[in-house]
Amino acid sequence: MSTSMLASKMQQVANSHDLPIEVEAFPDGKIAQIISERHPDVILLGPQVKYRYGEIVEKYGSSGIPIQVIDQTDYGMMNGEKVLKSAIKLMKAAK
Repeated sequence: MSTSMLASKMQQVANSHDLPIEVEAFPDGKIAQIISERHPDVILLGPQVKYRYGEIVEKYGSSGIPIQVIDQTDYGMMNGEKVLKSAIKLMKAAK
Protein backbone atom coordinates (compact mmCIF):
# COMPACT_ATOMS: atom_id res chain seq x y z
CA MET A 1 0.00 0.00 0.00
CA SER A 2 2.77 2.47 0.85
CA THR A 3 4.46 1.79 -2.48
CA SER A 4 1.23 2.61 -4.32
CA MET A 5 0.95 5.85 -2.34
CA LEU A 6 4.51 6.83 -3.26
CA ALA A 7 3.90 5.97 -6.92
CA SER A 8 0.81 8.19 -6.84
CA LYS A 9 2.82 11.07 -5.36
CA MET A 10 5.52 10.59 -7.98
CA GLN A 11 2.88 10.65 -10.73
CA GLN A 12 1.42 13.88 -9.31
CA VAL A 13 4.86 15.50 -9.45
CA ALA A 14 5.41 14.29 -13.03
CA ASN A 15 1.99 15.59 -14.07
CA SER A 16 2.56 18.97 -12.41
CA HIS A 17 5.74 19.39 -14.49
CA ASP A 18 4.09 18.05 -17.68
CA LEU A 19 6.57 15.18 -17.81
CA PRO A 20 5.57 12.27 -20.07
CA ILE A 21 6.17 9.74 -17.32
CA GLU A 22 3.96 6.91 -16.13
CA VAL A 23 4.57 5.71 -12.57
CA GLU A 24 3.06 2.45 -11.38
CA ALA A 25 3.62 0.10 -8.45
CA PHE A 26 3.67 -3.68 -8.75
CA PRO A 27 4.62 -6.56 -6.44
CA ASP A 28 8.23 -7.66 -6.81
CA GLY A 29 7.00 -11.09 -7.88
CA LYS A 30 5.74 -9.58 -11.14
CA ILE A 31 9.05 -8.13 -12.35
CA ALA A 32 9.48 -10.69 -15.15
CA GLN A 33 5.96 -10.03 -16.43
CA ILE A 34 6.38 -6.25 -16.25
CA ILE A 35 9.70 -6.39 -18.12
CA SER A 36 8.32 -8.59 -20.89
CA GLU A 37 4.97 -6.80 -21.29
CA ARG A 38 5.83 -3.16 -20.55
CA HIS A 39 9.63 -2.82 -20.81
CA PRO A 40 9.86 0.00 -18.23
CA ASP A 41 12.58 2.65 -18.36
CA VAL A 42 13.55 1.98 -14.74
CA ILE A 43 12.66 -0.41 -11.91
CA LEU A 44 12.60 0.98 -8.39
CA LEU A 45 12.43 -1.43 -5.48
CA GLY A 46 10.85 -0.50 -2.18
CA PRO A 47 13.19 -0.68 0.83
CA GLN A 48 11.14 -3.60 2.17
CA VAL A 49 12.53 -5.80 -0.66
CA LYS A 50 16.08 -4.44 -0.55
CA TYR A 51 17.27 -7.91 0.45
CA ARG A 52 16.25 -9.12 -3.06
CA TYR A 53 18.22 -6.44 -4.93
CA GLY A 54 21.20 -8.67 -5.81
CA GLU A 55 18.97 -11.52 -6.94
CA ILE A 56 16.83 -9.17 -9.07
CA VAL A 57 19.83 -7.49 -10.69
CA GLU A 58 21.39 -10.88 -11.42
CA LYS A 59 18.16 -12.13 -12.97
CA TYR A 60 17.03 -9.02 -14.88
CA GLY A 61 20.08 -6.75 -15.11
CA SER A 62 20.83 -7.98 -18.63
CA SER A 63 17.51 -6.50 -19.77
CA GLY A 64 19.21 -3.10 -19.90
CA ILE A 65 16.68 -1.62 -17.49
CA PRO A 66 18.32 0.17 -14.55
CA ILE A 67 17.30 -1.20 -11.15
CA GLN A 68 17.62 0.69 -7.88
CA VAL A 69 16.35 0.51 -4.30
CA ILE A 70 14.41 3.59 -3.19
CA ASP A 71 16.11 5.51 -0.39
CA GLN A 72 14.50 4.44 2.88
CA THR A 73 14.15 8.00 4.21
CA ASP A 74 12.55 9.26 1.00
CA TYR A 75 10.25 6.25 1.00
CA GLY A 76 9.25 6.77 4.62
CA MET A 77 8.61 10.48 4.06
CA MET A 78 6.71 9.69 0.83
CA ASN A 79 8.95 12.21 -0.95
CA GLY A 80 7.61 11.65 -4.45
CA GLU A 81 9.57 14.53 -5.92
CA LYS A 82 12.94 13.31 -4.69
CA VAL A 83 12.29 9.70 -5.70
CA LEU A 84 11.11 10.83 -9.15
CA LYS A 85 14.25 12.96 -9.60
CA SER A 86 16.36 9.96 -8.63
CA ALA A 87 14.53 7.77 -11.17
CA ILE A 88 15.01 10.36 -13.92
CA LYS A 89 18.75 10.58 -13.16
CA LEU A 90 18.96 6.80 -13.29
CA MET A 91 17.19 6.72 -16.67
CA LYS A 92 19.47 9.42 -18.09
CA ALA A 93 22.60 7.64 -16.84
CA ALA A 94 21.47 4.42 -18.51
CA LYS A 95 21.14 6.02 -21.95
